[in-house]
Amino acid sequence: MLNFSFQNTTRIHFGEGQIASLSKQIPSDAKVLVTYGGGSIKSNGVYEQVTKALANHTWFEFSGIEPNPSYDTLMKAQDIIKENNIDFILAVGGGSVVDGSKFIAAVALFEGEDPWDIVSKHARIHKALPLACVLTLPATGSESNTGAVVTRSGNKLPFASPLVRPIFAILDPAVTLSLSDRQIGNGAVDAFVHTMEQYLTYSVNAKVQDRFAEGLLLTLIEEGPKALAPETAKDLEVRSNIMWAATMALNGLIGAGVPQDWTTHMIGHELTGTHGIDHARTLSIVLPAVMKVRKEAKREKLLQYAERIWNVTEGDEDSRITRAIELTEQFFEKMQVPTRLSQVGLGAADIDLLIEKLTQHGMLKLGEHSNVTLDVSREILVTAL
Repeated sequence: MLNFSFQNTTRIHFGEGQIASLSKQIPSDAKVLVTYGGGSIKSNGVYEQVTKALANHTWFEFSGIEPNPSYDTLMKAQDIIKENNIDFILAVGGGSVVDGSKFIAAVALFEGEDPWDIVSKHARIHKALPLACVLTLPATGSESNTGAVVTRSGNKLPFASPLVRPIFAILDPAVTLSLSDRQIGNGAVDAFVHTMEQYLTYSVNAKVQDRFAEGLLLTLIEEGPKALAPETAKDLEVRSNIMWAATMALNGLIGAGVPQDWTTHMIGHELTGTHGIDHARTLSIVLPAVMKVRKEAKREKLLQYAERIWNVTEGDEDSRITRAIELTEQFFEKMQVPTRLSQVGLGAADIDLLIEKLTQHGMLKLGEHSNVTLDVSREILVTAL
């Protein structure tokens, strides 16, 4: 196992009815900015619950944060923050709203000249407004980690700082009952691939992390399709398990002391930034191709994955690996997401621009061994056709 330091300070309030606890969790004298997306929280009752919980607080609101939060939109929140002396941000929504709110919190107290430097140049964040969230779509794990992704002019780039980790997060699985099938499928797949990026590398004998990761993968495989099946779609226990799995997939725990990949994500970001494809759907397209192209580097873990996740134990090594990849793709298909670029209208002619974007963003040596060169990334994209 690799050396590591692990700390997660986000307080989780999990369960039905927990939104009401906002009244006690946010300081009574805080001036709160409630951030959210396109307004679905007003139709599913979440906005009403938040409003009731904040009845004795001074609060304002900022809406319109996109599924891939854009820099230009997020910057508009700064005027509200300055005009009203906002000193606390409450993000209400899915991972994109939380990501965007992290950027808003960082920009509010940023001492540099250009806020985009936080993302494009990884400018150090020395302070940020305190942030909390009410999660409505389990997927990204952003509710209890330090990372975020922001898009500007077709460039989708990540940043991270411990100063933007949410102080607390409210996870009420009941609010996920209003999600569309597309959102459910995307969320489960996003969490699945987050887990795989930290699991499917090479062994460092980190048995605890491996088995935690395998537990999350098995849970998502078991519960994900149930959330789409009519007879179990409204089962709160199913939604609870998916919601907690998504949080645990990227709160730092399973990634502590193990090598990590993130090739799938970096290539996926270019597909989203350039073509506007849903984040999770880029991951379901790219991961199987990564597994195929990087088969030799990941052989030991692929065999472990085949046996422990899919119970594939017969046949030679190559056939077991092939079968595990096939079963992974079949799971993605059950979750109603694509597994090929052709399924989202892209072909060989689109690959050059994606490689150009990877080059522009410095994604020249990806993977757990930093040896996924641009040529290898091209091979992955060709394999994904």
